[in-house]
Amino acid sequence: MTPTPMLLTDIEQAVRSSWSAETCTPEFRSRWSPDNPARDQCGVTAMVLHDLLGGELIRGEVHVDGRRVDYHWWNRLGTGIEIDLTREQFGPEEIVTGGVVVPRPPVTEWRRLRAEYELLHDRVMNRIRPTATSSRRCR
Repeated sequence: MTPTPMLLTDIEQAVRSSWSAETCTPEFRSRWSPDNPARDQCGVTAMVLHDLLGGELIRGEVHVDGRRVDYHWWNRLGTGIEIDLTREQFGPEEIVTGGVVVPRPPVTEWRRLRAEYELLHDRVMNRIRPTATSSRRCR
C-alpha cells in the first residue's frame, strides 16, 4: 500500500494544535496565552519542521525601539521557500530583522528547550502519524 503523502497544511495544523504553555520557551512561559498560541514557540517549531521537511534553520533578531530583545527562528526549504508558522506572535512594536542560516545542533547537545522540543515533536508526530512510534525522532 502506498503511504498517503503529508501536506504542508496537515503539518501546519498538527503543529498549531500542539502548542501550549509547556512547549514554549520556559523563561517566557508566563506570557504565553491561548489568545497568542504562537508566542515563544519559534525555536521548537522550527526544529520540528526541520525534522519533517529538512532545509535550513534561519535565525533573525527581534528588535524593539532599535534594540535586540530576542531571536526569532523559522525554516527555509531547499527550493528557497521560507516557512514561518510563528511570525504572528509579534506585536507591531516588535520588528524581526536579518535572517542567517544557523547549523542545527544535535538534540543530545541541547541545554535548553530539549524537553519542550521533545513534547512538541511527539504531539505533532501523534497528530500526523497516529500509528507511528512517537519516541522515534527524525534527527
